[in-house]
Amino acid sequence: MWDFMDEEIFPAEAVWARQLREHGEHSHPPVMEELKASARRRGLWNLFHREFGGLSNVEYAAVAEVTGWSPVLAPEAINCQAPDTGNMETLHLFATPEQRERWLTPLLEGEIRSAFAMTEPAVASSDATNIETSIVRDGDEYVINGRKWWITGVADERCEIFIVMGKTDPAAATHRQQSMILVPRDTPGLEIVRHLPIFGYQDQHGHSELQFDDVRVPAANLLGQEGDGFLISQARLGPGRIHHAMRAIGMAERALALLVDRAKNRVAFGQPLAEQGVVQELIAKSRIEIDQVRLYVYRTAWLIDRHGAKGARGEIAGIKVAAPAVATAVIDRAIEVFGGAGVSDDTPLAYFYAWARVLRIVDGPDAVHRRTIARGELKRASTGRRSGLDG
Repeated sequence: MWDFMDEEIFPAEAVWARQLREHGEHSHPPVMEELKASARRRGLWNLFHREFGGLSNVEYAAVAEVTGWSPVLAPEAINCQAPDTGNMETLHLFATPEQRERWLTPLLEGEIRSAFAMTEPAVASSDATNIETSIVRDGDEYVINGRKWWITGVADERCEIFIVMGKTDPAAATHRQQSMILVPRDTPGLEIVRHLPIFGYQDQHGHSELQFDDVRVPAANLLGQEGDGFLISQARLGPGRIHHAMRAIGMAERALALLVDRAKNRVAFGQPLAEQGVVQELIAKSRIEIDQVRLYVYRTAWLIDRHGAKGARGEIAGIKVAAPAVATAVIDRAIEVFGGAGVSDDTPLAYFYAWARVLRIVDGPDAVHRRTIARGELKRASTGRRSGLDG
């Protein structure tokens, strides 16, 4: 993976940016297809899932961290990008053979992209039971009405399929009201309202607002059974959260590398910044925090390998809080050392900072994950013997 990064990914960053400027901010730069073809030749393809790529979560953790050094290009180049990884796993676990053939196969081949439509503007979607989009059975079809936003991937026209979460039975038990259904991009009644920026950045793949007005799809497009939506969402989000944490560490490592290089080569008050005690403190704190959170992520990956995502629920919540927080802090220190250059487009730091901060919201905000961790601790019997290493 490092050979691929050094030989192809890092040199392609400037090419990607130029092609995006030439063809439009949501266009598909041709260099990506070249990178994907090379990744397949190198055997770097679909590594996020043991059944697709052969790696355990612990093994994939190292690869995912490396891709975090170039988070826009590298994950997609090896077909391990969000939200497609979570959608592929969802289809693998819950789709019918016909649904897998129609949508999972081209996703695994990197021929199309996908989106996961859960979050809504009118409710606090950190509680997935709040969602109001309706999915109503009408003969051999389901009719969908509602509004979604922050739906990642939609601005890229290669995004051909949406997994939509809505309510099929508002009168059912709280966690059995929701269902998931497959909605192709070109379905009548589905409107892409706008593409939302993050801190002013418009990502190539986009984060979009959608309107569903009497959108009709075949009943065969339902994922699982009616009422399975919440269960499916929890199965989907666990692995996705750990992938985000792994890539966040890679972003932090690149930020620290840039900080160190800048400190060695920038002179102020008659000496390199690296000789200033305050800068040395920034470097030391960053190294300590990155190494701590990396071990936390590896432990969580090990637990998932042994017990599944359900058996590592508290740890998944913990790294989802810890890794983006560390990344945000380290990137901020690098920006401090770079000064004005750090908030420009001359370095990746400004974009890294924006995305690291957003990671503290996506897939559940920090407050929700802290709540999960606290509840787990409060339920655990206090014996005075727990070391934190129990598996």
